[in-house]
Amino acid sequence: MTIFKQEIKSEKLAIAIWSLSIGLLVAACVLMYPDMESQMAGVNEMFSSMGNFTAAFGMDQLNFGTLIGFYAVEGGNMLGIGGAFFAAIIGITALMKEEKERTAEFLLTHPVSRIRVITEKLCSTFVIIIILNVIVFLCSVVSILMIKEEIFWEELLLFHTAYLLMQFEIAGICFGISAFVKKAGMGIGIGIAGLMYLLNIVANISEDAKALKYITPFGFTEGSDIINNKEINIDYLIPGMAIMVICIIIGYIKYSRKDISA
Repeated sequence: MTIFKQEIKSEKLAIAIWSLSIGLLVAACVLMYPDMESQMAGVNEMFSSMGNFTAAFGMDQLNFGTLIGFYAVEGGNMLGIGGAFFAAIIGITALMKEEKERTAEFLLTHPVSRIRVITEKLCSTFVIIIILNVIVFLCSVVSILMIKEEIFWEELLLFHTAYLLMQFEIAGICFGISAFVKKAGMGIGIGIAGLMYLLNIVANISEDAKALKYITPFGFTEGSDIINNKEINIDYLIPGMAIMVICIIIGYIKYSRKDISA
């Protein structure tokens, strides 16, 4: 498990920065809620008259005047965008970093198979994402306790689980692509995460584009679905996990056959 441990160790600064940045932003949103609660009736009314803009972010099906509705929108945006970018960066750099940093010759001359290298890097990628989400979840719980509100455990756990799975999917897609690239991978990863987010907005706005929900991992992270139905939408989750697995398998095949330059 040397490669696994080294991968996590090499990303510890990134984990700390991203986890605390996202976690503290989510916590800040929660801590703002008591001061904004009295104004929420007017905010709800304003959003209800904004048409497609409201639908784009799922605010047409949530009560923005409750903590759970407020958290789903504000916390969801912070965790969704920040978590997706982080997962994309971690995934896209997993396999390409050895060539980019000129350490491939050192790594691959050790008595380990390429399959083991890929597997340990993949496992470390998922563990890194889990660490980030645990820290963000703890920040959320602490901030809710600080404002003396009752914690909505079921919805909160489902909400964060959905975002964890979303990040897994984006990381898995980028992990597969990582086997094909040597440079500029970070830009590709961020571009993929941004595109997925945009596709979900388009799907929310237009009924004709609802099929995009089966492609974008943001489709099963809609706060309105999770809070109102108390479940993650399996219809969107299963295709997403299938896409992730396919991309990972492609990454395995490509990297195991790849002529890697040191």
